[in-house]
Amino acid sequence: MESPMSNAVHPQPAADSLEQLCSRLLRISTVGDIHDALLVINELNAHSLIDQFPEQIYIKDRRSRFVLANASTARSHNLASATNLLGKTDFDFFEQDAAEALFLAEQLVMSSGGPMVDLEHLMDFGGRLRWMQSTKTPLRDQDGRIVGLIGISRDITERKRQDDLRRGHARLLDMVARSRPLDQVLHALVALVEEELDDLTAAVLLLEEGSERLRYAAALGLPEAYRAEIDGVDIGPRAGACGTAAWRREPVICSDVLNDPLWENVRHLPLQFGFRSCWSTPILSAENTVLGTFALYSNAVREPTQMEQEVMAMATDIAGIAIERTRAEVRIHHMAHHDPLTGLPNRTLFWAQFGRAIAEARREARRITVTYIDLDNFKQINDTLGHAAGDDVLRALALRLSHCIRPSDLLVRLGGDEFAIVFSNPGHEQQGSMIARLEELRAAISRPFVLEGEVIEVTCSMGVAFFPDDGDTPEALLAKADNAMYVAKGGGRDRLKVWQQA
Repeated sequence: MESPMSNAVHPQPAADSLEQLCSRLLRISTVGDIHDALLVINELNAHSLIDQFPEQIYIKDRRSRFVLANASTARSHNLASATNLLGKTDFDFFEQDAAEALFLAEQLVMSSGGPMVDLEHLMDFGGRLRWMQSTKTPLRDQDGRIVGLIGISRDITERKRQDDLRRGHARLLDMVARSRPLDQVLHALVALVEEELDDLTAAVLLLEEGSERLRYAAALGLPEAYRAEIDGVDIGPRAGACGTAAWRREPVICSDVLNDPLWENVRHLPLQFGFRSCWSTPILSAENTVLGTFALYSNAVREPTQMEQEVMAMATDIAGIAIERTRAEVRIHHMAHHDPLTGLPNRTLFWAQFGRAIAEARREARRITVTYIDLDNFKQINDTLGHAAGDDVLRALALRLSHCIRPSDLLVRLGGDEFAIVFSNPGHEQQGSMIARLEELRAAISRPFVLEGEVIEVTCSMGVAFFPDDGDTPEALLAKADNAMYVAKGGGRDRLKVWQQA
């Protein structure tokens, strides 16, 4: 078969620079002149430059057969030389549907006379999925007839990956900004990483506050049994990749779990699930404290690529932001609802909890006991020992009271040296038994405190009211308990009074 390009004259190489030749080749996308195209390509060939282009550069005839191609085009098709492409079509290299889509697009270019510019399409080059951006322009002979096309295709897979990663990054930061629950953010983070990286499993562990253990937080691809095994793993100098990364406060790359000494004590964990390498990075706060770890698991013995390390760095940054944001919100919420000195619920939280307790008691026909507590002569402690000692007494008293009540009871610092307790009476205790229990509580308060070697004695006056006998609202019940407490103070302090007895 005679090529439609066979009559073209091969000119002598010009002295244009590579930049000038590239500019001329790109102008063909709008002009589409075959002679100019061949001039440029022949010049590139003469200078051995066309094969230096990373883009695929090729010319096809009217039947979409390759007439000319550079080395990049050959490499993309797993061919040693571009000459192996000549006379072949995309049907020789791609599956039927993909090849047909390419053929129809090229035939449209040549039949319409209009170029196809910067079309993005996904291609399967022998099992390697690559995103390509292609520009294809019809070529004309000296009489203006379209005799083929020239194509320039560039691999934009990395750009697409970066774009996807940036969009995912933005979505995650938006979730953080909108105060989405931490577990949702971390699961979305793990999903994004596993979508961007091939054949890897991601996991996030959080350092349990006040301990030296890592707790499971997110790992969509890990078997449930493995999640259970790593939940609560101790950090230490030989505690696998994650435990060691948290211990060292630096990334730990274990390329072969089977032979890495860091896994000596826990080697059985990854191996039984087929994991051969694990790379973990500590998640650090702005103050450089450890918040947790982010890890990638692979079934192969290998180290992470540069790209995988970059994704891990991104993931740990976002995880750190999300964890710190959540903990800050928890602290702010706690500060808004708790007394800063004792850590007990404040009035705002107490009224809400008190209201729910009454609603439940009314529904279940239970009694509630409300106790108002005021320390006797507390001012003398501040005056003689100082306000710092007084604060220590209040903190110690709050701790002692919290140990004397049940989880279902409510304890609040109302202000100053005044406290209140709401007993939910789940066992339907009678009034007499509750008063005996309160006398025991008052005796516990009166036990001396030893603070910094100083023995401090504190007594209290207590007032008591009962639901539903003495009221059916938090305000009414607390007011009557308060009145009863003042009666106790007026009667000599260090005693308990019930509203009905007051």
